[in-house]
Amino acid sequence: MNIPIWPGSSSFQPGDTPFGFYDTDSQFQTDADKFSQFCALRLGYPIVDIELQNINFYTAFEEAVTTYGNELFAYQASQNFLSFQGAPLTIGSANTNLPKPNLASVIRLTDQYGVETGVGGSVDWYSGSIYLTKGVQTYDLTDFAAQEGVSPGDLEIKRVFYHAPPAITRYFDPYAGTGTGMTQLMDSFGFGGGSPAINFMMMPLNYDLQKIQAIELNDQIRRSQYTFELVGNKLKIFPIPKGNVTNLWLNYIKKSDRNIPYADTGGVDVITNISQVPYSNPVYSAVNSIGRQWIFEYGLALVKEILGYVRGKYSNIPIPDAEITLNQSDLIASATADKNALLERLREYFLETSRSELIKRKAEEADSLQKELQYIPFNIFIG
Repeated sequence: MNIPIWPGSSSFQPGDTPFGFYDTDSQFQTDADKFSQFCALRLGYPIVDIELQNINFYTAFEEAVTTYGNELFAYQASQNFLSFQGAPLTIGSANTNLPKPNLASVIRLTDQYGVETGVGGSVDWYSGSIYLTKGVQTYDLTDFAAQEGVSPGDLEIKRVFYHAPPAITRYFDPYAGTGTGMTQLMDSFGFGGGSPAINFMMMPLNYDLQKIQAIELNDQIRRSQYTFELVGNKLKIFPIPKGNVTNLWLNYIKKSDRNIPYADTGGVDVITNISQVPYSNPVYSAVNSIGRQWIFEYGLALVKEILGYVRGKYSNIPIPDAEITLNQSDLIASATADKNALLERLREYFLETSRSELIKRKAEEADSLQKELQYIPFNIFIG
């Protein structure tokens, strides 16, 4: 059975590659035959036969383009993943769109700290109250949890409002009600309901700040006995209530809410891992000459590998009074070394063009320019 081998020329047609990723690209169609001839000549044709067919060359060419795109976009995806993570899957192709850095992922990471400090986050805070009874100093939060419909082990107290009202609500303004009409003026702006104080219309703002700080410092020193102690499920308040006073308000969270590992996306499917970043195969005709040269070299290494496997079927071919030894091992060893070197070179090139490296280079350039400008004499202006 005589299987035809490379005849010295070829004519690419769509459908000749295994996957057909680039078959409709006119530039790919043109370069496919040129690539085949390039590889055959590099391997010794027409001095020696190349035991391959045109589809073997086309397969290597398609794989080389795909490998280049995979390396390129894998690098791009890793560089910009924090910007992509959490974005809707419908954001469109990233091949031709410029990624815009954002802090969304960083903010999601810091939400947990907002929960603990009470300034935000993704865990809901709830409020409830305990009625203080005369002569009772210690209150069991197990009863409070049952009252709130929460499992005792799921309850975590975040804040106890056993404090005086905010200082601003107890700020006495000597100018209020003096007939100046300032109170009515403040009410017209919607400011009058927060505090009777309208002194800030008459005095500098630092005056109000000092008065508020004085009220708070007075509470801390002269009313320092008003405090609480929380141990386990027992809440102890000081001093012991002398009569049936108002409710003691609490803020709490449910521990189970904190343990939910998934962010609320509102039912929208979002990018959760790097395999979902919307990069696709490159457009071959858009690849510049630098990229194409790498593709040609990597494709040649693949052709060497294929030819090595083909020739490895028969290591020796008998002929009259002698035999021919094929170079299967040399081809595969050379192909492996070439592929590794090309991938390493490409990855180093991408690292040199990373955002951090480019910024560092611009900073070094700016420093060098400043040093160079120091040696340029300044003109002296004479009027």
